[in-house]
Amino acid sequence: MAQVEATTERIIRAGAEDVFDALADYNGTRQRVMPEQFSEYEVREGGDGEGSLVHWKLQATSKRVRDCLVEVTEPTDGQLVEKDRNSTMVTTWIVTPAGEGSSRVVVTSTWTGAGGIGGFFERTFAPKGLGRIYDALLARLAAELEK
Repeated sequence: MAQVEATTERIIRAGAEDVFDALADYNGTRQRVMPEQFSEYEVREGGDGEGSLVHWKLQATSKRVRDCLVEVTEPTDGQLVEKDRNSTMVTTWIVTPAGEGSSRVVVTSTWTGAGGIGGFFERTFAPKGLGRIYDALLARLAAELEK
């Protein structure tokens, strides 16, 4: 079983602190910018960054639905880490300044993939699919913040 990784990034025309705060706002902004692949969204504890516990279902493909229960930490400034209690998936959001009034958001998800031929297809196609999902989320976040 190999580690699978999907990374997506986007420049958003808003300050790094505002972008980070929006990503960490699980009670408001975050729920609004989730694309249609996310369903059954529910904040179970907290709702604002560190210490939050959030549930959602992620429909990665027409046949693959992941039931996620994520614990949120903020290990360093500008970094939000979501660890799924139901799998090995860890998603890290890093927000850094990218020039005056803009920010770079990099989101990386890693997990332990399957073995054999199924694992080959997972390592080949899952990062692209998850990348598209997170690209849609970041586009919606940008639209929300760049109003």
